[in-house]
Amino acid sequence: MRLLGVNVDHVATVRQARRGQTPDLIQAALVCERSGADSIVAHLREDRRHIQDADVFKLKTALKVKFNLEMAIHPSVIKTALEARPHTVTLVPERRRERTTESGLDVVRDRRRLTVATDRLRAAGIEVSYFVDAVPAQIDAAIACGAHAVEIHTGPYAAARTAVSQKIEALRVERAVRHAVLRKLQAHVGHGLDYKNTARIARFAGVEEFNIGFAIVSEALFVGLPDAVRRMKRLIRRPAASR
Repeated sequence: MRLLGVNVDHVATVRQARRGQTPDLIQAALVCERSGADSIVAHLREDRRHIQDADVFKLKTALKVKFNLEMAIHPSVIKTALEARPHTVTLVPERRRERTTESGLDVVRDRRRLTVATDRLRAAGIEVSYFVDAVPAQIDAAIACGAHAVEIHTGPYAAARTAVSQKIEALRVERAVRHAVLRKLQAHVGHGLDYKNTARIARFAGVEEFNIGFAIVSEALFVGLPDAVRRMKRLIRRPAASR
């Protein structure tokens, strides 16, 4: 069964524009949960540009579904993760000036640091996923570091502007998913997926979880958050019927 993780970062982005209390992030997460989200995803960045430390603790307490905390290997963020103990953390690369995550982890290069962080998180009972590009060597390195799962970066696929380039990128994602599954690793996908391009990825065997945020929050402006979540849930579970 394909699972849907809804990223609520952009609800927090709107809230932080006024540094106030609305829109209520926890309320939004609970609406997503009631509407069929299988997990809630939030990215606690080093610069705290949207999600705040207090949000992490509140989400862990309020949610009945799995809470997936995206995070870089930064001491203050690791400290919060170890205290809050989300069900899952997804380790991601992070650059201060980027608008959003631009690439996967270079696990091959950063294997030592990632292994140390993964060992600490696993010791606290937290599952660890790595956000990686669709490159078999990165997936193999993630296994060596002790990851429970990999989230394959679908950004290049989503950004492809021609049918040929999109087909090439989709094939790379499919091969990466297959590579992970053959090595007994959970395969997740995410980044840039929306209501037009997700169906193709949803037809790939082995994908267990789709983590999607911006498209759902954007669609919610027009149809409401419950309908936006339900529509995406239907799309990942019945992609052929959603074309």
